[in-house]
Amino acid sequence: MDYLPIFLDVRGKKVIVDGGTTVAARRVERALSAGAVVHCFDPDPGEEVQTFLGHENLVHHARVPVEEDFEGCLVAWGASEEHDRDTLLFAAAKKHGALANVADEKDYCDFITPSVVERDPLTIAITTGGAAPVVARILRARVEAMLPASYGRLADFLSSYRERIADRIKGGTARRRFWENMIEGPVGDAFLAGDEALADELIRTDLSGDGAEKLHRGEVWLVGAGPGDPDLLTFKALRMMQHADVVLYDRLIGDGILDLVRRDAERINVGKQAGNHVLTQEETTALIVKLAKEGKRVLRLKGGDPFIFGRGGEELEDVAAHGIPVIVVPGITAAAGCGASAGIPLTHRAHAQAVAFVTAHGKDGLLPHDWTRLARHDQTVVVYMGLRFVADIAAAAMGQGVDASMPIAVIDNGTRTTQKVVVGTLADIGKRVAEAHLKGPALIVIGSVVTMRDELGIDVAARDDSHRMELTARSGL
Repeated sequence: MDYLPIFLDVRGKKVIVDGGTTVAARRVERALSAGAVVHCFDPDPGEEVQTFLGHENLVHHARVPVEEDFEGCLVAWGASEEHDRDTLLFAAAKKHGALANVADEKDYCDFITPSVVERDPLTIAITTGGAAPVVARILRARVEAMLPASYGRLADFLSSYRERIADRIKGGTARRRFWENMIEGPVGDAFLAGDEALADELIRTDLSGDGAEKLHRGEVWLVGAGPGDPDLLTFKALRMMQHADVVLYDRLIGDGILDLVRRDAERINVGKQAGNHVLTQEETTALIVKLAKEGKRVLRLKGGDPFIFGRGGEELEDVAAHGIPVIVVPGITAAAGCGASAGIPLTHRAHAQAVAFVTAHGKDGLLPHDWTRLARHDQTVVVYMGLRFVADIAAAAMGQGVDASMPIAVIDNGTRTTQKVVVGTLADIGKRVAEAHLKGPALIVIGSVVTMRDELGIDVAARDDSHRMELTARSGL
């Protein structure tokens, strides 16, 4: 983070805007809306600036500023698009202890002016630290579209209950949970639907009942984080990540996903890597139970889906046996995510009418699967936790009579920017994977669907910043 995000109280404070441009008009508007006393300098301001002339908190000076004008100034914006004026503004601001920002001149900026979404009293500021302002503007437009105007009124409505909630609900954690339940529960739903009376009744009921006791109860959330790309998280997973008190995660969690967890939540790495377990499964489950009994909302964040080779079923069983409430949130499993990212459909009318998910790894090493039953011409096999055993898997399948020319792909770090895909046959995949020095996590796909990747001419290595696949299909798609 290159800049410290803060909100300044400028009510009644002196703010200078130098310039008569459109940018200057936006700065004037922003400062006036925050209650500042704005001094705007320009001999001939444009029409947009002129619309603010006559405002009780605006003083217009029909000239360029001089150093003495900056005495007592808190913030100074340069928007004249004239180099000499920008230079003077920055130097004068520094001399008088003011924060300066000159449009499009990063060397003359103590702060960045963000893109802002207003839902008074709610304010959302977005910035890229000056690296790509257009990205911030696009994100602002998206937030504007998805955030109802009534959210500002909801914040204003709920603020009137602050003292009553503080008196009735004791403890920071319980109070935070109460607020979350109000905003995302029946109270918020009623208010946003226009029934303020019902919202008021529901709050009063919650405050007078036994809800306070429930707020101290621990819970466990088994949440699928998807195959790695943060964009593949579900909305529900993201919401629970924002509400958890403590998060238990492992190495399958993709880069950037933990950044979306509530910042003050405790984070515990319980990661498992082949031959190197930070915690055993039994120790992990015991820790989940212990934390929940302490009254915490425990988020067990798992790569892919908790119920598909994620041992979520075992954790659900063990936690529920202690009478602790459990919620399971599915995630995009690695098979679906990695197959799509690699351009390999798991089913196709001309290739596979069924798909089987298996794990290569058991308690005692490689599992003795019946590969003749699994690796058929009309079925795709997806092998989890098999990177170490890929050569052994291929050898076992061929030893059981599966054709050595059967296509196979190994997808390493699927859906992530570091994704690699190694394609071959049962006969040569071991050598190819060894040469590629894959680190995992990886997924193995066996079946004729693997050939679809080459048939469509998909270059998965060509990705833009949105991780989109670039397709150059020979068929002319």
